[in-house]
Parts: sequence; structure tokens; C-alpha cells
Amino acid sequence: MRGLFYSLSLLLILFDTNVSHSKVTTTEEYARNAWGNLETAEVTTKKVNENLFLLYGLGGNIAVSTGDDGVLIVDSQIPIIFPKIMKAIKKLSDDKIIYTINTHWHWDHSDGNLVLESDVTKIISHSNARENMQKGGLINMGTTILNQEPYPKNALPVITHENGMSLYFNDEKIDLLHFGPAHTTGDTIIYFTNQNAIHLGDVFFSNSYPFIDVDNGGSLTGMINYLEKIVLVVDKDTIVMPGHGEISSINDIKETIKMLKVIKGRILRSIKNNNSLEQIISSDITKDYDEKYNTILLRDTFIDRAYASLKKELN
Repeated sequence: MRGLFYSLSLLLILFDTNVSHSKVTTTEEYARNAWGNLETAEVTTKKVNENLFLLYGLGGNIAVSTGDDGVLIVDSQIPIIFPKIMKAIKKLSDDKIIYTINTHWHWDHSDGNLVLESDVTKIISHSNARENMQKGGLINMGTTILNQEPYPKNALPVITHENGMSLYFNDEKIDLLHFGPAHTTGDTIIYFTNQNAIHLGDVFFSNSYPFIDVDNGGSLTGMINYLEKIVLVVDKDTIVMPGHGEISSINDIKETIKMLKVIKGRILRSIKNNNSLEQIISSDITKDYDEKYNTILLRDTFIDRAYASLKKELN
């Protein structure tokens, strides 16, 4: 699955803690550093349920809902691959994209907004995500800083929510849910209730440590709380579409919650023992989880951002 490979390889480079602390770079520079020739990237499609599909390409996973009302997508990846995304969608439906829901503001999930048909497609997000898209900003990965440019008006959401909303589209009740700061302050998860499938954006990576955008309000404690609330909303058979990685299950979310709680406790104890970030990173604090979770996001970056989040809470 080459499209998935591109998605994962970007994150492995994007969050490489060997990059200089002073490095600030653009999203395009990152993408070309990660993927090389972007023009040769491919999009692959996986069927989730009867009228629901997941596309892998360059960036976050895109959910596609098809039906009598048209096409709805969750996230839009980046412009350079969007013609191939459209080609993949056209194999599923001849209809236009009526709605695009952005799970959050990060470029690898929402830069594709720039090339949507703004006279046809309505973009939806949390209000905080729209604010971040409008003003742009720096995304601090711990040792690397990524500069995301502000979006023009045509790429901004025209519908926003604060604490969730529902759409009735393609004979489906689609719940947009928000449970506070987690990956960012504007995370939206999308629950296709009839299909019993949920897209979690970057609140959940499949079998990986998560990234916490601490400088823009993300929170390790918030991420744990968010995932716990998701488990209460869905059931044991719900299909989980992660922001990155393969389709997962509710049990995978529960295992991630356990891992995050254990590591949070270990980092807090280390902080109380006056251990520095460097000492914590060089320790074996995650050794019993690294084989499973040190995949998409590298463990050093996870520890760095988790440490920053907990220090912020303690202060």
C-alpha cells in the first residue's frame, strides 16, 4: 500500500528529533524531504463499509461518504496529490464534493482545501481549527518547527461548531464531536452512525505514539480524556479510522489509553524527581511499549511533547 507508506514516511521525518532545534521549514520543504518526487505519489482506496471508504495518499487519511446526496470527505491532504484523490473519488461516485470536514487545522489534513471547488464544496471544522487556518502559525515538534501559512478565504471553513453538531447526509446521521483540547484545541471526530464507523483525525494514530501540538493548546491529559469519551460514545464493533495508519478497533483505542496513562505517570514521577527532559528521553521510560508504538511518531518526539504538556499543566 504505497499511499500509506508515503503517509507514514512523512511523519517519521516530520518528527525526527535529530533535526536541529533552530530549524524552521515550510510544509512543502518537509513534504519533498519526506517523499522525494511528490508527483509520483499514489492514492489507494480501502472500503470501510457499504458507502464509506478510506483513501491513503500524502498526509492524513481521507474518509469518503457516497450516496444520493453527493460526496462528503473528511480531510483533504495536500494540493499536489488532490487530482489523484479526485480520480480515486470518481471511481466511487460521479457526484461533486458537497462537504469537506477538517478534523483539525494541520496542513497534511487541510491544505487540500486550497484546491476545492469553493462554489460547490462547503468546508466544516471546529471554530478553533478555522481560527488557526486563518492566521497560520508554527507547529512545534519539539526539535523541529514547521511554518504553516495562513489560508485564503476560499480555503477556510464556512460552517463551524464549538461543541459538536450533526449532519444528515446520504441517509446517514453524521455526528461531529468535540471533547476539548487533545491533539490540538480544535479537534473534530466524525461518527458515521449508520455505518458505525468513526474518523478520529490525529487524536488517534494506529499503533503509534501520538503527536501533541502543545504550543497550540494540545494536551496529553486532554488526549487521554478525549479518547476515554470516544469509547463511551461508540460500541465494541465500531470501525475506527485513524488520522494516520491502518483501520483499527475500539480495543486499539483502549490499549492506547492504557499506554498513555502509564507513560504520563512515569513522566510525572521523573519531573517530581527533578529529572531533565534529556535524562527522561535517554531513560527506558517507554521500553515496554516501543516495539508496538514507536512507528509513525518517533518516541523521542512523543516524550518531548508529553513532557512539555505536563510541565505546562504543573505550572
